[in-house]
Amino acid sequence: MHRSRYLPAGLLLLMASGAVSAQSAHTGTAQASLLNQVLQLGLGLLLVVGLIVVMGYLMRRVGPLAPQGGQHIRLISALPMGPRDRLLLIDVGGKQILLGASPGRINTLHVFDEPVAEIPQDKLAGGDFAQKLQSFLRREEKP
Repeated sequence: MHRSRYLPAGLLLLMASGAVSAQSAHTGTAQASLLNQVLQLGLGLLLVVGLIVVMGYLMRRVGPLAPQGGQHIRLISALPMGPRDRLLLIDVGGKQILLGASPGRINTLHVFDEPVAEIPQDKLAGGDFAQKLQSFLRREEKP
């Protein structure tokens, strides 16, 4: 039989009694070394779990670090030009910009002095997923 199979039970008995059997100097130092390693592992685990709890508390208290709502860049329209290329019309602070987007590259094609398209109302509302889902569910209930 393997001795390692009974090692955890032996450690529990050793920690519960608080006494180290002194059959020989060699086994006593080996058990003390093992006990030190187990205590270090347990303290490290408690430290990590404590840090997770503290960080969770701070994140709930402070809130998310990313700003909520109030986006200053809005996508007005997108037109696919191929399997991976597309034209994008965006609004940045009241100015509309036409962009060409392809994998790995975005080019400004034109900056319009006057708006060429109106921003859809759902884009102005913030485009929150929960709001979109609620409006979709309301539309499903009406008929």
